[in-house]
Amino acid sequence: MMRAPRLLQSVFSAIGDLYLYKLSEVLFGDSVAKWTLFSQLFNWFMFYCFSRTLSNSLETVLTLVSLYFWPCMRSSSNYSFVSRKWGLVMAAVACAIRPTSAITWLYVGLLELLKARDRFKFIFLEVAPIGILVLGLTCLLDRFMYGTWVLVPLNFLKFNFLSSGGDYYGTHKWHWYFTQGFTVMVLSYLPFCIAGIIYSKQWKFSGLLAWVLGFYSLLGHKEFRFVLPVLPIALMFSGYSLAAIEDPGSARYKGKESSKSHTRCPGKMKIAILFLLATNIPMALYMSLVHQRGPEDVMNHLAREALHGKVRSILFLTPCHATPYYSMLHHDLPMQFLDCTPSEEKGVPDDSDRFLMDPVSFVSEYAKNVSMASHIVLFDSEEQKLKNLLISFDYMEGRRFFNAHFKVDRDLQASVVVYVRRR
Repeated sequence: MMRAPRLLQSVFSAIGDLYLYKLSEVLFGDSVAKWTLFSQLFNWFMFYCFSRTLSNSLETVLTLVSLYFWPCMRSSSNYSFVSRKWGLVMAAVACAIRPTSAITWLYVGLLELLKARDRFKFIFLEVAPIGILVLGLTCLLDRFMYGTWVLVPLNFLKFNFLSSGGDYYGTHKWHWYFTQGFTVMVLSYLPFCIAGIIYSKQWKFSGLLAWVLGFYSLLGHKEFRFVLPVLPIALMFSGYSLAAIEDPGSARYKGKESSKSHTRCPGKMKIAILFLLATNIPMALYMSLVHQRGPEDVMNHLAREALHGKVRSILFLTPCHATPYYSMLHHDLPMQFLDCTPSEEKGVPDDSDRFLMDPVSFVSEYAKNVSMASHIVLFDSEEQKLKNLLISFDYMEGRRFFNAHFKVDRDLQASVVVYVRRR
């Protein structure tokens, strides 16, 4: 049960890799497709994020599949009206999963509308029926799950765009994606990506890249994963540059008449490959296996303890969403975590904020109103302030798990600690 969702997402990720290869092959040929796949597989952020069970990961897969089928994103020789419906279906499902995916499809849809011969057919016989069908099915699913009629995309729009609710979780400067976020995701592929954009002259895809990054830059709350769907496009341009280094005389890259003999640069190619591998593999392994691994380790530990009947209840004194929950425990145990539901009134702190501001007072007040759990999970940065209080409540340290070598957005959370109540 713990591994099945990850295995399923890995299958989805493989489908995304396949369609990125096919899209690159349609646009540039076999050589570029090969090096695009290389870039995709060895980019540290794709390795780290693509197989995680995030809605953004599935959105990225659906985006790649859909882009392959959209006629306007291909050359005129491969233009087909048959494939457009499949592209619309995949785009609609992507929007159902992540409403912000509409940012991508607004750009692509306008391109298709400008290029379409029969615009009436495109809007009223393809876009409208498919959109209504997918929206209707998602509304029925939400009705079944919530027990009441809920229009999730509308709520999403109201919270994230109209009321800037996402800002509650932190904001960045407008240029963050360009100067830090996306450049870190691309990392050492960046010079190859820029060269590919310039020399490939595939302005539709480079325009899509700029459009998505620019639109997301207008939003206050920014995260790396939000722009994951366009990372493969940047890596496709990197694949173009690598293919050009491997075979600089090819007509596929220069747009000139093909020559009978091609000058190859094995030396430059080896240096480029070694450079990319040396900068991405260590980063991928460190971020996937070492950095912030504490929450998973602690949940694996608690799951084993629960299996042997040693856990009665758990209290998580951690920032919001810091650890997995029942997805890794799979035992019918009462668990509590600090609430971080955004308040309708600005400036009102939630449980998580109040705990971080004054951990001792918060836990003392909490103990008066609620019976304390058999196990408490917290980071060492808060443990230092709460240790004496927990001992006074008859807790002792049970296990300590490594978490991180350096801080990210809070104080250094070097380890995750489990405290166990003696009685």
